[in-house]
Amino acid sequence: MMRHHLILRVITKLLVGTIFLFALYVQFHGDYSPGGGFQAGVIMAVGFIIYGIVFSLDKVKLVFPPWLVHKLVAFGVLLYAGTGVYSMLMGYGYLDYTAIDPHHPSHGQHLGILIVEAGVGITVTGVMVAVYYAFASRTPVLSDEEW
Repeated sequence: MMRHHLILRVITKLLVGTIFLFALYVQFHGDYSPGGGFQAGVIMAVGFIIYGIVFSLDKVKLVFPPWLVHKLVAFGVLLYAGTGVYSMLMGYGYLDYTAIDPHHPSHGQHLGILIVEAGVGITVTGVMVAVYYAFASRTPVLSDEEW
């Protein structure tokens, strides 16, 4: 491993955990304050992207393999759409959260929002990391010597 950029590597190791923790905060407090699934997904993806920029694409792919990224994208969409399909199967409108808990509609609203926002957050994280992998993995058109 190269020994240069030691400060950058140490600071990145300290920040990545904090970034993930902040993403979880934004995710779970999105219905009470500004934020939610999309913002949390982007923040979570930033943690992986910063790790990949500082430590290398190969290292971040060991931590968050591309096959897992693709599975999470599909799972997030399925979670979001599945919530709507469930409410339709229960006789309510698409994404009518009352279907989740008909006896306590306010509980159903709260749980439904959390489930849908989790689906959005998971999907956005996967898509943003997949876009980073696609751009970072491409073969450069010009080599460094040609500059």
